[in-house]
Amino acid sequence: MDNNFKMVAKTLFGFEEILAKELTQLGAMQVEKGVRNVSFVGDKGFMYKANLGIRTAIKILKPLTTFRVVSERDLYENVKRIKWEEYLKPSGSLAVDATVHSKIFTHSQYTALKTKDAIVDRFREQSGERPNVDLRFPDLKVNVHIDRQRCTISLDTSGESLHRRGYKTATNIAPINEVLAAGMIILSGWDGQTDFMDPMCGSGTVLAEAAMIACNIPPNLMRKEFAFERWQDWDVDLFETIEESLLKKTRDFHHRILGYDKSPSAVRKAIDNMKNAHLDEFITIKHEDFFKTQKAGNEKLHMVFNPPYGERLENLNVEEFYGDIGTTLKHGYPGTDAWLITSNLEALKYVGLRPSRKIKLFNAKLEARLVKYEMYEGSKKAKKQ
Repeated sequence: MDNNFKMVAKTLFGFEEILAKELTQLGAMQVEKGVRNVSFVGDKGFMYKANLGIRTAIKILKPLTTFRVVSERDLYENVKRIKWEEYLKPSGSLAVDATVHSKIFTHSQYTALKTKDAIVDRFREQSGERPNVDLRFPDLKVNVHIDRQRCTISLDTSGESLHRRGYKTATNIAPINEVLAAGMIILSGWDGQTDFMDPMCGSGTVLAEAAMIACNIPPNLMRKEFAFERWQDWDVDLFETIEESLLKKTRDFHHRILGYDKSPSAVRKAIDNMKNAHLDEFITIKHEDFFKTQKAGNEKLHMVFNPPYGERLENLNVEEFYGDIGTTLKHGYPGTDAWLITSNLEALKYVGLRPSRKIKLFNAKLEARLVKYEMYEGSKKAKKQ
């Protein structure tokens, strides 16, 4: 039990429940939901496992200490007391990032700077040497979180945000975040037991995340680096053992994953990205205008997509476009559960179908809705009878 410690996985609004479930299934202990985060307990091996295997986390932090702050001096003194030499050599490098919700600390960059000063001053006083600041590839990444008078100092175990999976070489305008895509698919209830489709696939993010969910492939296998790989206690053998154990749990997939896009350049990018992710054997991508297609065969189909919102595309006729989505689903896609996300809440009125579910999410800073349309074979009335 001595080797276990508390960690905090940060996530997007609305994903707390599914992240908690992911952590529990992976073997985390003492899982507790917060707002945009879930705390849990595990050992070093589990820290590696969570970074590799969790789909809906943006970062995994290892809290070192929490204290009360009512002044800059409080922050400086408390940070300076931490035994930083246990985590970093005097000749090493560090980066600090801060999140602040406080009347005293109103500027996150200034808070990060004060924290860095305290760490550097401790080293200078102890050894005469001081670590350098390296914002891109630091040996140690420190996270400061101040909520009113409560400050938590954590080590960032992940480094770059975990949505950067490493499989995308090319993106389109307004690509969807990988964590958001994975969370949408999980929330939609798809479990790999039916065909899957993204009719407006862009650079293929939703398709890649769907394939990894279907085959139980760890999402972050292709990342170049995690922050913990630069720590003094980095254990490459343990990491490789964890990686192998996760790979042994992959499973076969016996259905189809299909992507359409009407832009030839998007189709090319998506195909390249799927090859790069080694997922091309599961995914077929075609150059098609969704509004001119219909469902092939009578098998149940699960659809998840991120249509344009009109935010970045000035020439989009939102009323017509969302009307066409409704018409195409209604006439061309019987036996389909169709989920779409949009921040254009007005546009949903033009779809002309009644959603059976609406879930509030955020796409970056835009408040959005993930909505479900159930397209029945024949009429809904006949289905009920």
